Amino acid sequence: MKNISIKLTSALWKMFSITLVLSIVMASCTNLEEEVYSEVTEDSFVPAESDIIAVMASAYTPLRYIMGWQGWFDLQEESADIIVTPTRPNGWDDGGTYKRMHFHKWDNLQWQPTNTWVTCFNGINSANRVILQIESGALPVSDEQAVIITAEMRALRALYYSMLLDTHGNVPIISSYSDELPVQNTRKEVYDFVVSELTTVIPALSETVNMSTYGRMTKWAAYHVLAKVYLNAEVYAGEAQWEKVIAACDEIIQSGAFSLAPTYKEIFDAQNEDNPEMVFAVPYDQIYAPEFGAHMKMLLPDHRSVFNMEAQPWGGSSCNPQFIDTYQPGDNRLEDTWLMGDQINPIDGSVVMTLVKEMPSIYNCTFTQGFRLGKYEIEPGATGALNNDFPFLRYTEVLMMKAESLLRTGRAAEAAAIVTEVRGRSFDNPADAEVTGTELQGDTTWQYGTLKEDGTIDEAGDQSVVPYGRFLDELGWEFAGEAHRRTDLIRFGVFQTKNWYNHTPQGDHTILFPIGLEQLNTNSNLDQNPGYIK
Repeated sequence: MKNISIKLTSALWKMFSITLVLSIVMASCTNLEEEVYSEVTEDSFVPAESDIIAVMASAYTPLRYIMGWQGWFDLQEESADIIVTPTRPNGWDDGGTYKRMHFHKWDNLQWQPTNTWVTCFNGINSANRVILQIESGALPVSDEQAVIITAEMRALRALYYSMLLDTHGNVPIISSYSDELPVQNTRKEVYDFVVSELTTVIPALSETVNMSTYGRMTKWAAYHVLAKVYLNAEVYAGEAQWEKVIAACDEIIQSGAFSLAPTYKEIFDAQNEDNPEMVFAVPYDQIYAPEFGAHMKMLLPDHRSVFNMEAQPWGGSSCNPQFIDTYQPGDNRLEDTWLMGDQINPIDGSVVMTLVKEMPSIYNCTFTQGFRLGKYEIEPGATGALNNDFPFLRYTEVLMMKAESLLRTGRAAEAAAIVTEVRGRSFDNPADAEVTGTELQGDTTWQYGTLKEDGTIDEAGDQSVVPYGRFLDELGWEFAGEAHRRTDLIRFGVFQTKNWYNHTPQGDHTILFPIGLEQLNTNSNLDQNPGYIK
């Protein structure tokens, strides 16, 4: 997202400047009767529409942490079975943080889950502040605008809560400002709150899909979040809601506002703000919103010459070879997602380095061991921040959520038709894209088990059939590196049962992260999640 990002940033600076002037005036004024001619005073300031948008934008800004350092991306991917960060010649032990994520041996000091807690509650508090400003009249808007803005902020707040519902479960529901310490709610109560909020505000949300609503919670984004919460309802609240998933997805499908992108690769272009799959994007800009830095962790230092980058990447994370082995012949998503083999200097055609699939051990890998995530376009001259907008909610997921729900309710043929449609753009031969309902109901094609340094299975662990495991494979191929994997593995019962790479399962309690020590120490109403030491 480019132009609109600049516009919102300008508006934010305008708001900050006005706030700063007001603060100076209020702090320095000793004569309360003094007439002020040179500054804008609080009584005389009437916010323009751009200022109101800027106030609302402050509630969206925390979402940029998703692709930032140890943000949502790390939380969802490092704990799952595709992306691993082993020790390299230049370091990457980092106090064992990535190994703890891989081994599921995190504690209440682990930064990735704490970062999610802190960031989501920052977003929730900002949304609550905007709602309070509307209700108190601090933002002079019409009654109609008040309803629309309040609905949007409540939907955004529900999005943040859906993330906490997934990661920590038992969190305080804070829907207004209060001086009292918030009381902890159960995961079921948080689930009910998210569902109630979304279903209540959806009628008031905008149906418009253009740059004026890009990166904002529209009716369709709210339906998408609702569908994701229903998709995981059995995990969150103990009761499956497959028909409700289908109903929410159908609202988005029948809107006609979105479609599959013609090619898989273009979804992740640097200039992807007009992609037809974007139900809800998190906008980034290498100057004005520079938090998208995941490529710095994935690419090798020598990729600087391969992509003609201004910044030099650090070369940490790579792909578990077990996942690479699952791809089917002819699936172009393999090459569209991963950097593999010879890496070529575009100027002279020389081979800069050669990436190999093998990764002997999380304790010791060379620079070139492990394929690297390359699905997000690297523009020439790229810095430590990318321009690519992150497709947090995209239309393919809507189709796949519906397909999974159909599959789980005995309508395998209908599910297969949707999956075949999704696969179609990624296979040169249409026949290779076809998949049957029987196949989707079958076991995963993964060879799960912990690996020895020679790449063979050292400890097989649980080898029981994964129900609908072949559909789980489809989710992996389609959404690798999009911060989906942990949630999907939990829903399919794999996260807490299977061995992969150097990981062995640590128990059911790991489906929730521990609440951070600082949060526990500052709020006596919080109890630690089961299975963890306070």
